[in-house]
Amino acid sequence: MTQVIDILPMQGPIRGIVRPPGSKSITNRALILAALADGVTTLTGILDSHDTRVMVESLRRLGFDLQQDISRDRCVVSGRGGDIPARAAELWLENSGTSIRFLTSLCALGHGAFRLDGSERMRQRPIGDLIRALRQLGTDVHCQSESGECPPVVIHGAAGRLTGGTAAVPGSISSQFLSSLLMAGPACSRGMQLNVLGDLVSVPYVTMTVQMMRAFGATVDCTEDLRRFSIEPRPYVSRTYEIEPDASAASYFFAAAAITGGSVTVTGLSRGALQGDAGFVDALVQMGCIADWQPDRVTITGRTLQGIELDMNAISDTAQTLAAVAVFASSPTTIRNVAHMRHKETDRISAVVAELHRAGIQAQELTDGFRILPGSPGPAEILTYDDHRMAMSFSLLGLRAPGIRILDPGCTAKTYPNFFRDLAVLCGQPIVRDVS
Repeated sequence: MTQVIDILPMQGPIRGIVRPPGSKSITNRALILAALADGVTTLTGILDSHDTRVMVESLRRLGFDLQQDISRDRCVVSGRGGDIPARAAELWLENSGTSIRFLTSLCALGHGAFRLDGSERMRQRPIGDLIRALRQLGTDVHCQSESGECPPVVIHGAAGRLTGGTAAVPGSISSQFLSSLLMAGPACSRGMQLNVLGDLVSVPYVTMTVQMMRAFGATVDCTEDLRRFSIEPRPYVSRTYEIEPDASAASYFFAAAAITGGSVTVTGLSRGALQGDAGFVDALVQMGCIADWQPDRVTITGRTLQGIELDMNAISDTAQTLAAVAVFASSPTTIRNVAHMRHKETDRISAVVAELHRAGIQAQELTDGFRILPGSPGPAEILTYDDHRMAMSFSLLGLRAPGIRILDPGCTAKTYPNFFRDLAVLCGQPIVRDVS
């Protein structure tokens, strides 16, 4: 039976300190870089979630040795200097977009036959732009879907493996296609030159990829506008690497402070964080909150909230969180330039609007975002669409409004298995009642 929970409203403002688990985006990039490095890498602060377990298990199926100590948030990876040990593998990636996209380029470096597949939703998520770029680089790769644009992905490394060269990759669907190619670049015998076509979405994630590659010893040259990249052929260098707390996960706690008029401190994040989603703090400041940045933490204090109009292309993973905050503002909020959210775990634009309507909130779906009118949420059973961010963001409504019921809250295991436990600890009171 699918779990169902009620969110119990707070009796007053939230005040507390929390450190979210490690960043999923950094963890899955670090696992790829460590596998491609020459020697043994120790990753600390690593996230243990459904998506990262999918990545770890896939790397093991590809023949890599990974020793994970969950109790210490630590993983030791024995890199192979760009070699893929297995000569054949079937990889099941569930609905982990970072995993299937990053592993497609990694498998293209191999000498065998590899097939990458996932859930029904994964088979609807486009990957064709990455496949075409790999073909430009000489890889024998194709999609088995009827459209030829979506998984399953099949790679025949024996017939044509990735050795480098020059390719063009569109950036309008997902920046992960570009990040995937970039990370494989140093392992290519001929190096790699990449040109970005069209608009590039989620730019901070590409910046993150380049900074992490350099931290592992890669030489990456790129233009200031991130349109052209040149990567020298040389193995990554093994090292000890610490992973930041997840800024996207932190957004829910910041939002809780904003919604309840409280004060929440998140440790482990600073202005210099790799993750662009730390910019969610600036969005809350625009809405009226107060932010206090320190070298190793940031505190958000809630104040009277006002609606804003915001381009969230660079921090789209926090758009659902801001939607929850917008409900309690004094004026409408419009979020734009996030059309690529339609290709995530679900069509997040449609899903946000549908569930706000379910809670009695007026909202309008736009081509590239949504507009939300403030109101008082009524009792509602919130569908989560097997999307972890729908469950976490809409649970915030229940901190102020009674009767918010979350269907299938277990989907948060994708990136944050202990979200509801940590939220309750921060709130200092039970906030969940299991009604399954």
